[in-house]
Amino acid sequence: MMALEVGGVLLDMDGTLIDSTATVDVVWGDFAREAGFDVAEVLAHVHGVPARATLRRFLGDTSDIEPWFARISAWENERFDADVEIPGAVAAVHGLPAGRWAVVTSAVRTAALRRLERLGFPPIDALVAAEDVAHGKPDPEPFRRGAAALGVAPEDCLVLEDSDAGVRSGLAAGCRVIVVGGLATPATAGLARIPDLTAVRFGAGERGVTVELG
Repeated sequence: MMALEVGGVLLDMDGTLIDSTATVDVVWGDFAREAGFDVAEVLAHVHGVPARATLRRFLGDTSDIEPWFARISAWENERFDADVEIPGAVAAVHGLPAGRWAVVTSAVRTAALRRLERLGFPPIDALVAAEDVAHGKPDPEPFRRGAAALGVAPEDCLVLEDSDAGVRSGLAAGCRVIVVGGLATPATAGLARIPDLTAVRFGAGERGVTVELG
């Protein structure tokens, strides 16, 4: 059992709250095939990384990526029937006190909100989406913006993340990071980890949020 108290909680979405592997693989697999790239190479890169960053990597910095970005965004809005919650995620998020948590995702805003609502998550206090940042994960900007939206210093925030890019982003922002799932990279060395959210309990505390990890 681990117990701590923080000023705010910043939650990644894909892989932390929602198992969207099937959806992501379908969307980006279609991109890879249509654009002429190796599917396995694209899928190995895309998880946890903003869509525009992935498009720039494969299409090049000088390419006009916006038509592809529009198509990817439309696909993400349409193809999420296979999404399911990470075990325990909906119940855990319902325990968070109002005004003390944010979702920080590399997904586009409209798709993120629709997917979270469909699976029964509570209304989002604050959402930092792909279009809200100039530099996505692993840059620290997303989690710094999430902390600012709560009016809490990044150093007083707890981040839950499942991807290497997300873990590095949270650490670079100065947040405390807990790894969700089996990710094992140099960035995760020494970090606390949980398999999913079934044993996570959030509550209200004097500083903001109490956290119990069993």
